[in-house]
Amino acid sequence: MALGRAFVLLVCLAALAASADHPTIAIPPGLKLASGKRIWETACAACHGSDGKGTPKALAGFDQPRTFPDFTRCDQTTSELDNDYRAIITNGGPFRGFSQIMPAFRQALTPKQINQLIEYLRGFCDASGWPRGELNLPRALVTEKAFPENETVLTSALNAGGAPGVANDIIEENRFGKHDEIEIDVPVNFIHPEHTWYGGFGDASLGLKHEFFSNSRTGSIFAAQGEIILPTGSTAHGIGSGTPSFATFAAFDQLFPTNTFFQVQAGTQQPFDTSKAPRTFFWYNAVGQELYQSHGLGRMWSPMVEFLADRDFLPGAKMNWDVMPEMQVTVSRRQHIRFDVGVRIPATNTAGRDPQVLFYVLWDWQDGRLTEGW
Repeated sequence: MALGRAFVLLVCLAALAASADHPTIAIPPGLKLASGKRIWETACAACHGSDGKGTPKALAGFDQPRTFPDFTRCDQTTSELDNDYRAIITNGGPFRGFSQIMPAFRQALTPKQINQLIEYLRGFCDASGWPRGELNLPRALVTEKAFPENETVLTSALNAGGAPGVANDIIEENRFGKHDEIEIDVPVNFIHPEHTWYGGFGDASLGLKHEFFSNSRTGSIFAAQGEIILPTGSTAHGIGSGTPSFATFAAFDQLFPTNTFFQVQAGTQQPFDTSKAPRTFFWYNAVGQELYQSHGLGRMWSPMVEFLADRDFLPGAKMNWDVMPEMQVTVSRRQHIRFDVGVRIPATNTAGRDPQVLFYVLWDWQDGRLTEGW
């Protein structure tokens, strides 16, 4: 026991002495670390506290950085992937753009022990009801996911044929509580009919999403959203509907053990005045794969294909089907800035429906500021 207590002190001292070359911790031989709890007590508790809240400065002997985690803050920690914890424990804080105070344990702990440690620290919130980050799948360009999120997304769609036009959306998603999210979408559109550019705000929307079910063991999550769409766009310039609408959809996501994922979203939009805008139905699907660099711990690439269908409730209207291959990539080391680009290709009813190039920049602001984590 004396050897164990001495090592706990050495861990924090080594962390304080950390420099930019990703210091590693070596555990003295003879210590038996056969469980996640024992590993936590020996290698983590001196800095992070036995309760996961962090050791007070007077005892730890160093100032905690702003990003120092409190593992009992389930609103902050549950949305992270096991792989994020694995990368930082293995390679140290700087590997993911965090403080050098967090040393690397790749020479001290085996992969099995690191996994045991992650399961233990997850235990601070497992009974809380917050869905795990594994269910926070890569965001597709069109298909919305079920996981409640904290992020800002700037999206653009450029016409690749026909009349020039650019449709932009500024999307803000704010999670509150365990299961809910408020979403605000402000479109900013530019069109070029008859050789004249028009631009301005489109129809803005305010939505509320609720997650009804999630299971990290099966990889499943289900949610539904309702939103009100306001007629803030100009009908004279063709960037507004001229009537309020109510939209609702259900979203189901499934993650498989191979890191393959499937997302489906189905819903309808109901305008208050159907003489100005038709009622519509949509069915969106996304299939993708999570791929990681650096032995599974680094930058993530997510190739996806979306299958998009929509139909107006008008006499003689047909279902429009589009196919969109795309690629999402994490841009920052912290993986909180992401970029996605794809091409939406009409597959049916192609007359008057030209391909579009779509892309977005996503900022998961809960994981850090725009200037951090690079």
